[in-house]
Amino acid sequence: MAASKPVEAAVVAAAVPSSGSGVGGGGTAGPGTGGLPRWQLALAVGAPLLLGAGAIYLWSRQQRRREARGRGDASGLKRNSPGAHLDMNSLDRAQAAKNKGNKYFKAGKYEQAIQCYTEAISLCPTEKNVDLSTFYQNRAAAFEQLQKWKEVAQDCTKAVELNPKYVKALFRRAKAHEKLDNKKECLEDVTAVCILEGFQNQQSMLLADKVLKLLGKEKAKEKYKNREPLMPSPQFIKSYFSSFTDDIISQPMLKGEKSDEDKDKEGEALEVKENSGYLKAKQYMEEENYDKIISECSKEIDAEGKYMAEALLLRATFYLLIGNANAAKPDLDKVISLKEANVKLRANALIKRGSMFMQQQQPLLSTQDFNMAADIDPQNADVYHHRGQLKILLDQVEEAVADFDECIRLRPESALAQAQKCFALYRQAYTGNNSSQIQAAMKGFEEVIKKFPRCAEGYALYAQALTDQQQFGKADEMYDKCIDLEPDNATTYVHKGLLQLQWKQDLDRGLELISKAIEIDNKCDFAYETMGTIEVQRGNMEKAIDMFNKAINLAKSEMEMAHLYSLCDAAHAQTEVAKKYGLKPPTL
Repeated sequence: MAASKPVEAAVVAAAVPSSGSGVGGGGTAGPGTGGLPRWQLALAVGAPLLLGAGAIYLWSRQQRRREARGRGDASGLKRNSPGAHLDMNSLDRAQAAKNKGNKYFKAGKYEQAIQCYTEAISLCPTEKNVDLSTFYQNRAAAFEQLQKWKEVAQDCTKAVELNPKYVKALFRRAKAHEKLDNKKECLEDVTAVCILEGFQNQQSMLLADKVLKLLGKEKAKEKYKNREPLMPSPQFIKSYFSSFTDDIISQPMLKGEKSDEDKDKEGEALEVKENSGYLKAKQYMEEENYDKIISECSKEIDAEGKYMAEALLLRATFYLLIGNANAAKPDLDKVISLKEANVKLRANALIKRGSMFMQQQQPLLSTQDFNMAADIDPQNADVYHHRGQLKILLDQVEEAVADFDECIRLRPESALAQAQKCFALYRQAYTGNNSSQIQAAMKGFEEVIKKFPRCAEGYALYAQALTDQQQFGKADEMYDKCIDLEPDNATTYVHKGLLQLQWKQDLDRGLELISKAIEIDNKCDFAYETMGTIEVQRGNMEKAIDMFNKAINLAKSEMEMAHLYSLCDAAHAQTEVAKKYGLKPPTL
């Protein structure tokens, strides 16, 4: 897949220190992680010490008794006064009603249980907050069995008002809000539960993950549909095209396509010989004037010109780059169906459509397109290179290695394929905890960077493997090599910044490097996302939300946007929980 950012999620997870459990990337465990969903990064892992509700009640009751003995008659009511006797009897009778309700509940007689809990609520003295909250929570549990979700939410609200850190009531209300499709309220409640439980309860974790994904998908679907197309940075576009070697549309213009005079004067652009929208678009590509390419390709297509197939593919490619897959697909479909078109055009269209399907989480369709590309153009190294990346994403490492080997056989000078093959072998060895294979893979990286000292991605992938192995100093050196080769690659600065956090806990240096990435490429969504994640853990929620929103506006796919909305919503939820319940998890 073109212009991939290898295991960025895992690096974010591994590099950002956490006060509690480990964190993973994208819902799966990354290197050195505890396998928790990635959204947990935006919930600032950790929970304050909480006395159980029963302990609070016992302590406060004992305290009041000691105070009453010290005050004597001045305390208001003596222990043996009629009023005090009545108060104790009221509570005892309320407890008896509750106990009776519990028996009905266990017997599955929920209506009778509700009546008993209602009686307990009416009998309980109003100052007995803990007891009263328990009665409301018990009645909510009975309503839950009858699937009366509105009543569940109402009773849990009463319980939480009386006892704001009542985990059982908060979680039950979260489940009721889920059933009532109140996702925002559900998220706030389950966020509070996760923090109070220190992220140790699998049920609350799963509910939080579920509701965040649902919210993210809903918001992304609406936002993506109405988003303004945004051209990526020139660096990203050049990186994308550099991942293809058999791509006709990205090759420099041929001599016959240019005018006899290369330039009229210094600094003046080349003029194309033919009046062709496609050739004009190619000229704009060489000038890095990318915003004009789609319109020029459209002129060629509308005129059904000589380069119609090329124009369709180039236009589709730029539709993909600006994140408009719906517009790209018809153009790709047309190129693929043109039997008379150059086979390399059709194979390239299949690779790009296959990559698009994978981005849309349709691996079966993606695999079909890559296999078709291999069938029609078996000597095309790009097919195997990009299919190898697909296989890594599908966790089919042996098949990925076979594809990279075929790519290398066809193009022995393909440094990128050799580096990615090493990384695939490393991931397989690391996941299998095979130390000898890990060492072999690390040796393979050394051979690749020695053979291809100008391949920046070789150093970058090696640096990620070194970071996994906690060889931080050497990883830092590898990132420096990347920066020397590609000083305008913002992603490398982000990785190096994260390394400083994991290696030296140097927050200032880490943020400085990530800020540098944004300075180099203000369209680097990965930099904004990472900055937002760090700001969450620093407790700077407003800045974190601002960073996530910037990343959302730059997202290149609906799926990526949904993930970013999940992070943003998690930060919003924590802000609300802090306001309501005063929960302040540890920060960096």
